[in-house]
Amino acid sequence: MILNENDKLKKSKHVLISGGSRGIGAEAVREFSAQGSSVAFFYRNSYKAALELSRQSGALNIRCNVANPESVHAAMEVVNGYFDQRVDVLICNAGIADFGLITDIGVERWREVIDNDLNSAYYCINEVLPDMISRKSGNIILVSSMWGQVGASCEVAYSAAKAGVIGLTKALAKEVGPSGIRVNCIAPGMIDTDMNQNVDEAATAEIIDETPLERIGTPKDIAQAMIFLASERSSFITGQVIGVNGGLII
Repeated sequence: MILNENDKLKKSKHVLISGGSRGIGAEAVREFSAQGSSVAFFYRNSYKAALELSRQSGALNIRCNVANPESVHAAMEVVNGYFDQRVDVLICNAGIADFGLITDIGVERWREVIDNDLNSAYYCINEVLPDMISRKSGNIILVSSMWGQVGASCEVAYSAAKAGVIGLTKALAKEVGPSGIRVNCIAPGMIDTDMNQNVDEAATAEIIDETPLERIGTPKDIAQAMIFLASERSSFITGQVIGVNGGLII
């Protein structure tokens, strides 16, 4: 995707990305920073990766457990100071995966997946939305998954959480549209990230074979979709689920 100067986000645009230290989130930090935005990102454990990403991009890194509302609130105090109380674009990207039978997952792990993959989006949105509503301006981009659209065997908790993200997107878009706020969702397919490193070669080859574009995706594929949804080129798009999956799910 080639963006002209009018499409690029201006330096005054403030972008907050959760789960920003690795994979899709890290690529989003790099892309938005390169587009001229002022960027802050949350990370939880990847301290060295976060520091290096900040060094490369100039983005502010903030340690935050997005599954904990108190941690999100404390992190947002730092964000608000850095951005002078204004977040223009919120990208809820943080999440964890889980593979296994539903009978084996256990209550605590179920809660952990739902907290990280669904509730975390609510906690972040809840912090930025009042100001967006008062300004009648804002852009929220949530990251779901193709498994949130169709479900995946042995990924029930993950699929359920990501389906919840889709429902959150659609309902919130209707609720805050009159306040000038757009809410959209990206549903990635198989992406080359650490989250998918435990998928064996045979399964990966099968997915590639079933994908019309005959490859798995890259973090850049997703980050470029985020750039589009955050730009004025998508100003009449809200409440939508954008599948970036090479045609695997249509």
